[in-house]
Amino acid sequence: MDRLQAMEAFVHVVQTGSFTRAADRLRLPKATVTTWIQNLESRLRVKLLNRTTRKVSVTADGAAYYERCIRILNEVEETEQLLTRTTASPQGRLRIDVPVSFGRYILMPALPDFFRRYPDIRLEVGCSDRPVDLVDEGVDCVVRGGDVHDISLVARRIATLRFVTCAHRDYIAQYGRPEHPHDLLAHRCISYFSGKTGKVFNWDFSRKGERIELDVQAYLSVNDSDAYLAAGLAGLGIMQVPLIKVQHALDKGLLVRVLPEWESDPLPVYVMYPPNRHLSAKVRVFVDWVAALCEGRDQIPLLDEQLGLLQHHERAA
Repeated sequence: MDRLQAMEAFVHVVQTGSFTRAADRLRLPKATVTTWIQNLESRLRVKLLNRTTRKVSVTADGAAYYERCIRILNEVEETEQLLTRTTASPQGRLRIDVPVSFGRYILMPALPDFFRRYPDIRLEVGCSDRPVDLVDEGVDCVVRGGDVHDISLVARRIATLRFVTCAHRDYIAQYGRPEHPHDLLAHRCISYFSGKTGKVFNWDFSRKGERIELDVQAYLSVNDSDAYLAAGLAGLGIMQVPLIKVQHALDKGLLVRVLPEWESDPLPVYVMYPPNRHLSAKVRVFVDWVAALCEGRDQIPLLDEQLGLLQHHERAA
């Protein structure tokens, strides 16, 4: 039995609370992980885990051993990286999770550059807008927008999304332009709601110390950012959307800004990862790379289907 491998398996079982999930993380048969833990317990002559048909929990001895294992494994990783850092590039599997639009329009077009720099990293990318449990799902880091609620994670701010209120020029021609946020209550508005909770997000406006938050009475609500943009481009109503997604359409005059003297709260964007004492090289280079990717960005490079969508609405107009 390789003692370090057994320690790593034990750590994953404790973190996930499951032999099956630990085996999935390690890409090993469940029977192998089970045997390693049993051999550890026989060698140490203590019970490390309590097992029932429903869950696995750590014993008092197991908790103490877990803390030591974490320190030992971190020391081993740090030592190996100190010796190889000058001669080898970061390598191994890196699992990340990013918002759908970020993955599609920003990350994927830039990945050729990442792989040119780090050809030995095997990247697994999840694209979702749902909260991700990094430990339970074996994710190394995530990119997320909004306030940080999980204080157990290290969060590095990499961008700030500015929002604008806008509508298709045909909508403005038909229904007029609101002059004050309260005028929106008499307009057709498109809202965005959480796919997880169903909560509809309010709109906010600030100007010279005055702040207004509105629960707009939307006649259309969606929970996908691409569908949200498509609805606005179809002239279905007024929307409040990140500037980065509509700058091209605004420049072309297809969309028209509404209430431009009022600002909406910006949305911070973070890359987040667990607070290991020693950050692995592959996570570190990805965090630095994605931060540089977002630095100073004020537009999303349009993919062919987005350009086609804009051209379609231009022709229809």
